[in-house]
Amino acid sequence: MRFHRFSSAGTLAVVCLATAMLMLDIAVVNTALPKIAANLHSNLTGIQWIIDAYTLALATVVLTAGSIADRIGRRLIFTAGIELFTATSLACALASNIALLDAARALQGIGAAMMFASSLAILVDAFPTDPGRAKAFAAYGATMGASFAVGPLVGGALTSGISWRAVFYVNVPLGIAALFASYAWLRESRDPWPRAIDRIGQATLTGGLFLLVFALLRGNQEGWGSPRIVAELVGAAGLLALFVVTETRVQQPMLPLRLFRRPDFGGAQIAAFAISASFFALFLYTTLYLQEVLGLSPIEAGLVYLPGTILMFAVSAATAQLTRRIRPGLLVVAGLALVAGGLALMTLAGAHSSWTALLPGELVVCVGTGLLNPALAAVAMGSISERQSGLAAGVNDAFRQGGIAVGVAAFGALVPTAAALGHGSPEAYVAGMHTALLVGAALAVAGALASAVLLTGLRNEAATGELVPDVA
Repeated sequence: MRFHRFSSAGTLAVVCLATAMLMLDIAVVNTALPKIAANLHSNLTGIQWIIDAYTLALATVVLTAGSIADRIGRRLIFTAGIELFTATSLACALASNIALLDAARALQGIGAAMMFASSLAILVDAFPTDPGRAKAFAAYGATMGASFAVGPLVGGALTSGISWRAVFYVNVPLGIAALFASYAWLRESRDPWPRAIDRIGQATLTGGLFLLVFALLRGNQEGWGSPRIVAELVGAAGLLALFVVTETRVQQPMLPLRLFRRPDFGGAQIAAFAISASFFALFLYTTLYLQEVLGLSPIEAGLVYLPGTILMFAVSAATAQLTRRIRPGLLVVAGLALVAGGLALMTLAGAHSSWTALLPGELVVCVGTGLLNPALAAVAMGSISERQSGLAAGVNDAFRQGGIAVGVAAFGALVPTAAALGHGSPEAYVAGMHTALLVGAALAVAGALASAVLLTGLRNEAATGELVPDVA
């Protein structure tokens, strides 16, 4: 296909469509999980892997995908990612058992990594200056937040009205549309001095995160003191430590640790991990609460999130103007503080509450997320030179998706396994959920404090100085 005609507006539309598809796929699955578990005879660990296989693959591959995109072409990697994502969505829809579904989700995560790694870099190339770039980032952030929030409603409607398989089938026409639009409107861009592929770093990061998530998901079942779980945790710590050492020794690391000397770069990654490992990871468990404890149908559970969806979209859209008057770092801090307060408010929900008990906390969390997402995208992409925008996007997405993967696994250790799928005590599940919500709130507070130190000195405009990792 060679019929493309570059358009900045078209580029924004394509990137937002692809981002909506990716974020929908994370959130849309949540409301279908109880039906998937029943239909495929899965336990809690199996359905946790539906989320974590996707996010873990995305988090570990996105940095390498960014390096490859900078080297051979961001548009090329973006479109290849769409093709893989669409094909594996079909494989998910056709899966006959939980193992096949989890495997297909992992491959789907690789396709998503290719799209995520190149999407923000494509936007930077299409919108080289403000105020157009600020508006593009605001649209990107609004799309990300609103798509994630509306996902449960879409997933609930598809699951209740058709079947859980429809939540994956829906990606096929969206993917085909995004692919044709990409060939029509995107132009190619590359880094003139691309980084080499860091194979040792890729292997140690993937292995370390996999062992960590694997141990966290199985710790309750196997026993935290069992030799297998202890060995997995020790192995995870060893591989992640080796990853850090590797990144200080190789000539062209996939994650140049020198970049963290910049407060804005480090702060952006901390904020991304904090929001993802708190609110986005807890989304799974609040959805299970609505369906398995309160007895709501999938579409009813999706409707519970609708007020927050509308509010998040409105706040995200307004942030385009706020970032021109208020330092983006301040918006990130305020967003995380609101997320922390909202998660704490969610503990008002009990085993025999109405769904409205979640609403105050939900609204506060969604306002915070609406403030944070566009501002964080601006900070992340402004913290590094434009020619390394693929690296900046990849690192930020790695921290986002890694946060979800680790958060889902860690919070699962706090929730009784049987109660999560309606087979145990509702009171026990709610007690575990309350603990998880408070831990998530504490994590968001920690992220807000770190962001206050690292980001509040940022100027509105993007950084203009270059910071290129040592290659010698």
